[in-house]
Amino acid sequence: MKNCGTDVTFEAAPQRVVAASQPAAEILIRLGVGDRIVGSGYEIDKVPADIAEQYEKIPILSAPRAEIKQEKLLEAQPDFVYTTFGDFLTAGRTGDREHLYELGVPSYVSEFDCVMHQSVAGANFEMMYEEFRALAKILDVPAAGERLVAEQKAVVDKALSAIENKDTPLKVMWFYSTYGGTPWVAGPGGLPQHISDLVGVENIFDDASARWAEVSWDEVAARNPDVIILADLTRGEPNDTEREKIDLLKKDPLTSKLDAVANDRFITVPGRYMDHSCCTANAVPALVEDLNKFR
Repeated sequence: MKNCGTDVTFEAAPQRVVAASQPAAEILIRLGVGDRIVGSGYEIDKVPADIAEQYEKIPILSAPRAEIKQEKLLEAQPDFVYTTFGDFLTAGRTGDREHLYELGVPSYVSEFDCVMHQSVAGANFEMMYEEFRALAKILDVPAAGERLVAEQKAVVDKALSAIENKDTPLKVMWFYSTYGGTPWVAGPGGLPQHISDLVGVENIFDDASARWAEVSWDEVAARNPDVIILADLTRGEPNDTEREKIDLLKKDPLTSKLDAVANDRFITVPGRYMDHSCCTANAVPALVEDLNKFR
């Protein structure tokens, strides 16, 4: 199997898995192999209620909002590592993939994040479904992979069938967070862009140079979105929550004049919905419900 340009082979289905990120652990739980997870890390969000009990049984190998260090990873004696964030599997962090393989620990990195923040050609839900299928094949639970794909497809298809007035043009900004006071937004080559296309809206930063891009408030004002999609994050960084983002936008002399801000045209989704995970499909019904009100 080729993954992010690396050949990966497995002599047998892994039994001691480390999920190097919380979203990775959640996907594995939904594939029915939560009992094989011997460690996880990089907790950044509230765990969905329906899998919280299973998640709480997993040893956490890192500090909050931090990656697992290689020493802690190896102490767990894994026979497989899976991460949704490719930059974790590098030297000095959780471990270089080639070095881990030499130690008998194969790995799988989400194809959405082979290179951090880089736009991915053809990024769509089908690509995410193929990741679920690949993991299910590795772990020898192919039926569970197909079941998870079917569940996700049903969520998306049902939401798309409920779209009203799709021909009404709307410009949106996917506002993830701020770092150093400047906004980080969704660009092309990621699931937010794909979802924008599906629900019939224009991502105002579809010409950005990366999947996640740092832009200026002047650029935001010049492009003047009709709707702002807010990531409600619970990791504790400044301006992470929905309330903080709205307060920031309304108090700033420049952004307070934006059409979306002046008219309270906000759509809030959990931060996890903007990343590739088993929760991303839920962004579609969340957007459709509110977009129908704004069209």
